[in-house]
Amino acid sequence: MGEEASFSNKNVAASTTIGSSVIPIINRLQDIFSPVDGELSKISLPQVAVVGSQSSGKSSVLEALVGRDFLPRGCDICTRRPLALMLVNRPRNPGDDGREWAEFRHLPGKRFFDFTKVRQEIMAETNKEAGSNRGVSEKQIGLKISSPNVLNMTLVDLPGITKVPVGDQPTDIEARIRKMIMAYIRQENCIILAVSPANSDLATSDALQMAREADPTGSRTIGVITKLDIMDRGTNACNFLLGKVVPLRLGYVGVVNRSQEDINKNRSMQDALAYEKNFFRDHPVYNGLSDRCGIPQLAKKLNQILEQHIRMVLPGLKSELHSRLNAVAKELQKYGDVMESKAEKETMLLNILTKYCEAFSAMVDGRSQEISTKELSGGARIRYIFQSIFVKTLEEVDPCQDLTDEDIRTAIQNATGPRNALFVPEVPFEVLVRRQIARLLDPCLQCLRFVYDELIKMSHACAVTELQRFPVLRRHLDDVMGKFIRDSVRPAERMIDSLIEIEMDYINSSNPNFVGGKKAVEVAMQQLKSSQVTDGTDGEKGTLSEIGQRFRLTSQLFLSFSLNFLGILELSGNSSSRTWVFPIIFGGKVQAGESPASRSPHETLHNVEQLPSTIQLTEPPSILGPLEMTEQEAVEILVTKLLLQSYYDVVRKNVQDLVPKSIMHFLVNHAKRNLHNTFIQKLYRENHVEELLQEHDEVAANRRQVKEVSLVLQQAVQVTKTNGDSRLTHESSFANPNVRRLIYSDE
Repeated sequence: MGEEASFSNKNVAASTTIGSSVIPIINRLQDIFSPVDGELSKISLPQVAVVGSQSSGKSSVLEALVGRDFLPRGCDICTRRPLALMLVNRPRNPGDDGREWAEFRHLPGKRFFDFTKVRQEIMAETNKEAGSNRGVSEKQIGLKISSPNVLNMTLVDLPGITKVPVGDQPTDIEARIRKMIMAYIRQENCIILAVSPANSDLATSDALQMAREADPTGSRTIGVITKLDIMDRGTNACNFLLGKVVPLRLGYVGVVNRSQEDINKNRSMQDALAYEKNFFRDHPVYNGLSDRCGIPQLAKKLNQILEQHIRMVLPGLKSELHSRLNAVAKELQKYGDVMESKAEKETMLLNILTKYCEAFSAMVDGRSQEISTKELSGGARIRYIFQSIFVKTLEEVDPCQDLTDEDIRTAIQNATGPRNALFVPEVPFEVLVRRQIARLLDPCLQCLRFVYDELIKMSHACAVTELQRFPVLRRHLDDVMGKFIRDSVRPAERMIDSLIEIEMDYINSSNPNFVGGKKAVEVAMQQLKSSQVTDGTDGEKGTLSEIGQRFRLTSQLFLSFSLNFLGILELSGNSSSRTWVFPIIFGGKVQAGESPASRSPHETLHNVEQLPSTIQLTEPPSILGPLEMTEQEAVEILVTKLLLQSYYDVVRKNVQDLVPKSIMHFLVNHAKRNLHNTFIQKLYRENHVEELLQEHDEVAANRRQVKEVSLVLQQAVQVTKTNGDSRLTHESSFANPNVRRLIYSDE
């Protein structure tokens, strides 16, 4: 054993480089991260992933790098779970017996000095997770080996690439294993150790093909050619070792493994290394490639490449650790600290209620810290409801849209009773205008409901971090907030109802913005004249005689209607023969100055004697409609429409102004002013504090987990800060064994 250890120590001493400086930092980080799952497992640390097909010699290469026989062996698939193998160089110190030991991640503190038991533990853990019948699992096994005879590095032994399922392996076992391998080797921080046997076609090696897919440039791949001693006579792998067939920037290393016969005969690892050394020394081709052959050269190359890679990625790794630590600190702040005393809980409750009210008011007023640039929110949505929905909708409403000319004409005739109308009656105008004003109530109440919905949305969107911890408080707060806003809606509804009732109760025809009767008649006459001119220019509207007759009739109508509407009486003859001049309105043919009484009884009796003996009247129908519309009625309808439109505009402007004011006063501003006092009255009670501040079990568990992650990240940041900075800036000092001893002392 002494001779074997001396051989191993010579190899280590010969190949120890400055690379030992930063690799322990990564080993230390892996120790720190290993107990924590979740997000930290996504942090990619520099490591070497060993890839190869079944029986390619992967396990033999790893055992040779360690100098120990500790991996499961067999004819079928042996590596069924990824094995993260951390090799830690432990320099000899006074009091250190130099014994090699292994420690599993799942058994912290338990050291294995018998490597046969290490193999047994690997098999037991594999069967526990992947079954005992050749199943595979992605769950990693962590193993650390501390020895003065190894170089610092971390290797991950991955399941061998297989083609045919065996045992209880699924039919897609090849695809699953390839997916598992790619998950490791695609990471930019991973060095790929592609193992290919020399007794097969290296140009079609599965390991090299997968490495090329994950690393197209070959800048992260080291090729290892095994079983060089069993190649056909007359052949060699010189061209492959020189990179002439499949070029790799990091090159190739050829090795000679123990055969299955050697393993069965328990041939020691030291004997195997001695055999490999003699084979390359005595081989006529490989003796000139000593820097590319042998396990010691592979260990040295891996150590140097891994060290250079770590130096390259360490600044970015530090930055990632700091970024994750800041993110975890923010998340931990969201969960807050555990409150013990009653006074702390009361203070916390009061602070939460105050922050909530401030956040709500800020959203309404547009003072929120998180202003969206994608969509309207908060008070801006309320303004949109007022201006773009409520006001715009009322402006587009035509008050006469649902009133036909027949409706207006019927209303006018009903208002005159058995008499003919001398003027446009006021009663139908007021009835019709009140009906149109009543239509404004529904959109006003809809506007109120829209604003109510927005306030409820804002109350749910108020971002108070502490509320996420207390689901009971959140539920009670939402209940109180909802009831408070609903109670505020009622006075706003009453105010809106009153506004509409006020407008309906008194039709103020003296309003300066109201067109008035005289003006309405003038406008109506102008419209009639315009339509007559249009009819005169359009040949299809009537003949010239018809147009002239209609013009004369309309002129007479205009004169008569104007006199009637303005209350002007015209006298004919002297005072003893005073008569009303209404020739058109009443449709009579009595001339001015003539009276039916002036006719002689003989003329009247003569006319009666000429009538038929019996006159039968038609029974009036149960439902009567107006007769055919006359020109006068057309004018009356037009005037009524003008009056309706004018007065509706007056009322509409009042409603457009007063309804938003009422909603803001009774609902929105009332909530801003009185919400905090309501919360204090309803929630801030001595006997409710304990209940309201009950945390969900998940919150407490998340806090513990986040605290754990925070501590781990703090340790990781401290390791990269205290060790990495000094080791990166004082490389020349590592030639001093005393400095190296200080470096390794933290392991």
